[in-house]
Amino acid sequence: MPAAPDYPSAPDLVAPKRALLSVSDKTGLVEAAELLHAAGVELVSTGGTKAAIAAAGIPVKDVSDLTGFPEMMDGRVKTLHPIVHGGLLGVRDAPEHAQAMAEHGIGGIDILYVNLYPFEATVAKGGTYAECVENIDIGGPAMIRSAAKNHGYVAVCTDPSDLAQVLEALKVGGATSLELRQSLAARAYARTAAYDAAIGAWFAAQLGQDFPARKAIAGELRQVMRYGENPHQKAAFYAFPNPRTGVATATQLQGKELSYNNINDTDAAFELIAEFDPAQGPAVAIIKHANPCGVAVGGNQREAYERALACDPTSAFGGIVAVNSRLTREAALAMVEIFTEVVIAPEADDDAIEVFAAKKNLRLLVTGGLPDALSTGDTFKSVAGGFLVQSRDDARIRAGDLKIVTKRQPTEEEVRDMLFAFTVGKHVKSNAIVYARAGQTLGVGAGQMNRKDSARIAALRAADFGLDLKGCACASEAFFPFADGLIQAAEAGATAIIQPGGSMRDGEVIEAADKLGLTMAFTGVRVFRH
Repeated sequence: MPAAPDYPSAPDLVAPKRALLSVSDKTGLVEAAELLHAAGVELVSTGGTKAAIAAAGIPVKDVSDLTGFPEMMDGRVKTLHPIVHGGLLGVRDAPEHAQAMAEHGIGGIDILYVNLYPFEATVAKGGTYAECVENIDIGGPAMIRSAAKNHGYVAVCTDPSDLAQVLEALKVGGATSLELRQSLAARAYARTAAYDAAIGAWFAAQLGQDFPARKAIAGELRQVMRYGENPHQKAAFYAFPNPRTGVATATQLQGKELSYNNINDTDAAFELIAEFDPAQGPAVAIIKHANPCGVAVGGNQREAYERALACDPTSAFGGIVAVNSRLTREAALAMVEIFTEVVIAPEADDDAIEVFAAKKNLRLLVTGGLPDALSTGDTFKSVAGGFLVQSRDDARIRAGDLKIVTKRQPTEEEVRDMLFAFTVGKHVKSNAIVYARAGQTLGVGAGQMNRKDSARIAALRAADFGLDLKGCACASEAFFPFADGLIQAAEAGATAIIQPGGSMRDGEVIEAADKLGLTMAFTGVRVFRH
């Protein structure tokens, strides 16, 4: 590590004399160049950026005019030169730096505006390996890091909003402040870090490395919240580049600002409802504290909502509602009859939006579509000193996947009920038990330390709301370790049981099911959710 020279203190205000602009996204470029030129700033640029500025009649030098070298190797080498990096890194008031700049004809660069090659966009649109590699920017990140390190003198911009701040500062006072340059430098390093994270993730995927030696996570700030899970906690919402369809892609049409808990619960609701294909009919999920308190399908959306609500109308108060199809006016009219925090839908009819407009605090989100329930990707969970990474739970059980392990075979209706209950159970906090019949949850037991208590609580909830469990299906998201949980479900009225199987005591559980005249299916797949 080089020794730190005795640099002078950076000036508070710097009146820029030269700016280097090299951008792939040229939105607003000409207008910005005009303003910089009007402020007396000399413009230097490269390739297509220079051509766009010159075509507007604005004086601009080519970077090769400074370096004495032309662009070469298909533009790969153009700014990687001591004249450029010396102009960005030179500490203007340090005698040794000033002497070197004078001896080698290096002029200071006071503003750098670079937005990087569109690597992330190229990956997102399915670019070939060669296209993705060619869109890995080298000169851009190098210049950004140089300028950011020398923020005592250089204002570095990586986004049009950054440049807008610089232009506003020049308009007001003809100079950039140290505070602004520090802020821009911090954003610049975060941008190059995110860019490198995207490249690293892409390379790992190309090599089939699920868990490379180093894994970087990058997100873009969407919202700073008033507080986190509790009022004494700070919180913010970040979105990944090219995010999965859901809360991160949603447009909020009305209502108060989303809270930390709102976003967490809404994500749980929308991920659950994505399990239900809208081509098979309307489905509605009601979520409270990240657990479903009612899920149902129906002949229309309102019917689906009312059937979901019937499962636990008490818990639904202040909950989150997710639908798998375009929100209708009739369903909206039913939803506003109780207090609801958030409604999320792929789309919404205008008259449904009008119904919600009378409820100013209700947040209405539209996403433009449903997430692919089978899509790949990672999920993350923080722990003290690190984070856990796992692939997204894309398990989806169909009738052909079931192994019937009891003497009694299920009816077609029981198979449908078991699959519905197991699908919902995948989204219930473990230990989870779900009772369901005819496309409607009847009781949900979540988050208990043993499976028997989950079965008992789910039955109590059904009884509280007058829902008859006789002939229903019971889903357990993990195996029954003992027969007691299954017996509890049978006593509640369940006649069909679906569970992963795999317990050391599977034989005992199967024997108990046979004695009780139950039908039981093993999925072979566990869907824990902690």
